[in-house]
Amino acid sequence: MSLQPTFVHPEAGAWAAPGGALDQPPLDEVLGPAAGVAALAGGLHALGVGRGDVVAWQRPNSTEVVALYRACWRLGAVAAPIHHHASDAEVARLLARVDPRVFFAADDSLPEGPPAAATGQAADVACVIWTAGSSGEPKGVLHTQRTLGYKARTMVAVHGLAPDDTVLMPAPLAHISGLLNGLLVPQAAGMRSVFMARWDPEQALDLIEAERITFMVGPPTFFIGLMAAAGFSPERVASLRLISSGGAGVTPAFVDEATQRLGAVVKRAYGSTEAPTVATAHAGDPPERGRDTDGRATGQARFRLGDGDELLVSGPELFVGYDDPVATEAAFTDGWFRTGDRASIDDEGWITITGRIKDVVIRGGENVSVATVEAVLEAHPSVRHAVVVGEPDERLGERVVAVVEATTGFDLDQCQRWFAEQGATKFTWPERVVVVDRIPTLPAGKPDREAVRDLLSRH
Repeated sequence: MSLQPTFVHPEAGAWAAPGGALDQPPLDEVLGPAAGVAALAGGLHALGVGRGDVVAWQRPNSTEVVALYRACWRLGAVAAPIHHHASDAEVARLLARVDPRVFFAADDSLPEGPPAAATGQAADVACVIWTAGSSGEPKGVLHTQRTLGYKARTMVAVHGLAPDDTVLMPAPLAHISGLLNGLLVPQAAGMRSVFMARWDPEQALDLIEAERITFMVGPPTFFIGLMAAAGFSPERVASLRLISSGGAGVTPAFVDEATQRLGAVVKRAYGSTEAPTVATAHAGDPPERGRDTDGRATGQARFRLGDGDELLVSGPELFVGYDDPVATEAAFTDGWFRTGDRASIDDEGWITITGRIKDVVIRGGENVSVATVEAVLEAHPSVRHAVVVGEPDERLGERVVAVVEATTGFDLDQCQRWFAEQGATKFTWPERVVVVDRIPTLPAGKPDREAVRDLLSRH
C-alpha cells in the first residue's frame, strides 16, 4: 500500500502564496536543530529507510520517541507510532495496514550511523496517527510536514508561548495531542517538554513543582484528578499559567473551578486528530470567551454549519486523508471536513460544540443530546465528571442513563431534583444513575462510551 495524500483542498491555492499558510519549510527547519537526530536518521538510512518509507514503533513517551519522529522527517519518511498499551493483536493489525520498512518495539535499540542530510520536503507525509475510537477499527490519519509545521507555528502564537515556558505532557506521543503539544509546539517555541509515561496525579504534582511547569493540555479528567489528589495544594501548582482543555466535560463550571484552584488561565479548546486545535481563545482574548465557548478560529481555519448543524472545517492544518481512500471521500463535503460534531457559531465567529451527531439518545421519539445532559450533571456541586449513554427500553426505545464520579452521595432522586431546579426538559432527565470511582477512558483521555455501556450491563 502507499501512504500518500488522497485529498487536495480546493482552497490550497489561496494559502500557497509567498508567506501564506502553505508556504512552509520542512519540519526539520521549523523545529530547529536537535541532538542525535542526524545520527539516528543515518542509522535508519542504513536500514534502507528513504523518502516515503514507513517507520513504526511501539514505545512509551521518551526523548527517544521525539528523536524517532524527527529522524523520520529529516529523511522524508513516514512516522507510524502505535500506542504503547496496544495489544499484540492490535499491533499486528496496524502494522499490516502500513507495511513498515522497520519496526521498533519498546526494548529495541535505535540505530546510529553517519549523520544523514535533511532531504524531507514540506509536502511529504509526516505521520499516520491512529484515531482512538470507542468501537470499530481505528482510522489512520495522514498529516504532512506542511500541515504539522503550520499548526505548530500557529499554536505558539495563539497560546503566547515563549522559550521560558515548560509543558507537562502525559498524553501519548502516539496521539495528536501529545505529538502537537508535547513535541511540535514546544520545539517550535524553543521551550522544554516534560513527559509522563502515563497519567498519575500525584506524580504530576511532583513534576509541576520540581520542573516549574507553566503550560498543560488535556481533557478535564487530568485536571479533576490533579485537584482531587491527596497531595494537592495551590502552592504546588503555583508555576502554572496556562491550561488548555478539550473534549467532553469542558464546561463553564469546570473552567471556573480549575481557574480558581489551579491559579492559571484555563480555556476550552476544540480539535481532532484530523483537524488539530482549530479553535480556542487566543492570548489576550477576554477570559469569559474561553470559559463559555470552545474558542475562535486559529490561524486560517474556517467554519460553517452543515446539515443538522454539523460543524464543517476548512484550513491548512487539515489532514490529507486516511489510510483508506474510501473513508477519506466520506469525510468531506465540497472540500470541507465533516467533524461529526454539532455546533453553534455566533456573529463574532466563536463556536460552541453542542453534541455529537451520533451521541444522541432517542427516547420515545425525542432526540436527547448527551452533551446537554452531561453539562447539567457536571454543574451539580457533587458531580466531578459524567457520561451519559442510552440504555435499551422496551417502552421508550432508549432511556437516559448517567454514569458519574461524585464527591458526595448522589442518587437518582438528587439527580432528578437537580434537573427540575435547572429547568431541564423532563424527557432529558436521567432515569438511572450509577456512581463509579472512575469513568473508563480511552488512551487520549476521552470517555470510553463502549466501556461505560459494558459497565452498565454489570450493574
